[in-house]
Amino acid sequence: MADVRAFPGLRYDPARVGDLAQVVSPPYDVIPEGSLEEFRRRSPWNVVRLIRPGADYEEAARLLGDWQQDGILRRDEPAMYVHEVRFDDRRRLDLLAALRLQPYSDRVVLPHELTHRGPKEDRLALLRATHAALEPLWFLYEGGLTELLSAATSRQPTVEFEFPEGEQHRLWVIQDQGWQARVTAALAGRPVLIADGHHRYETTLAFSEELAAGPDAASSFTPALLTDLADPGLLVLPTHRLLRTGVAVTGGEPAASLEDMLARLDGHTVVGAYRDGQFQVLELEGEVPVVELHRQVVDNILGRKSLEENVYYTRDAAEAVREVDAGRAVSAFFLPAPDLAVVLREARAGMTFPQKTTYFHPKPPSGMVFHTLDPGRAL
Repeated sequence: MADVRAFPGLRYDPARVGDLAQVVSPPYDVIPEGSLEEFRRRSPWNVVRLIRPGADYEEAARLLGDWQQDGILRRDEPAMYVHEVRFDDRRRLDLLAALRLQPYSDRVVLPHELTHRGPKEDRLALLRATHAALEPLWFLYEGGLTELLSAATSRQPTVEFEFPEGEQHRLWVIQDQGWQARVTAALAGRPVLIADGHHRYETTLAFSEELAAGPDAASSFTPALLTDLADPGLLVLPTHRLLRTGVAVTGGEPAASLEDMLARLDGHTVVGAYRDGQFQVLELEGEVPVVELHRQVVDNILGRKSLEENVYYTRDAAEAVREVDAGRAVSAFFLPAPDLAVVLREARAGMTFPQKTTYFHPKPPSGMVFHTLDPGRAL
């Protein structure tokens, strides 16, 4: 099943760059365009220069090479990494290791969301230029590592930093081959579910197939952040839908306010709706609210109109209301937080959910560890 291995990660040298908080960033797809210059100003080595190079992919490749040559980035001996994040009185532990790239048809890596073409073309161009996976993809697994991760965090971490304010990160570099072997064995019988990074997984797999290297080549693996589905610090948030066009939906139960409506999205197959100053709670048939919202409501409203052109998203319910009130959207639909056990079960059965079904928080900062996709290096 899942093939998880140690890898010789590239990491920033704290002696050269100082506080890691100055060189990391959010994942490439959640950085607001207006914040890019702020991250660039923080450090000449901030990771946004690699992961968000605009169309100048060759410049990102040049910088990656220069930073290695100048000692800004140094390569570890083969390692696995344990990552801890503390936030809002929560604590989450993740494993960061190399995961073999396999097609979805093997039913080892399980997707759960649809992807769109545009982001994949951008990430593939960056991979072709840099030959590096610059951000870990995020996966979920079911049990088996609790004692091993706890043992790894019993000593002082290799790196500590705060990013953004209020999120404390610690990273342990584990080069004990016996420990690594136990981790590999514990995950070998399990499939993994993509939590975040569907586009990047598909593009990294496509690039790996282009290189056509051997099964043990570094280019046949992606850096993977792996989190136990039962980790109490695993937080998943809903993503609400905004429609730019379409008729009104009727037949729901009126709600007095946004707060009243959200409070009634309590685990049944119900969704909220807002249009023309009125809130409703819609009860739908089926089990998975996001699936049934698209199947029974959104698809019917849009008909043949493009989903990509007529639907956009926000995690902020109040912002969704403001968008409708300002006339930028004609209606908003609100979802409860997804049930991860149901998502995993349905993904195993082959179901693909609508885009942005899940939003996991907090995201792992980009810049902690890089993986070079070297077809001549064996893991």
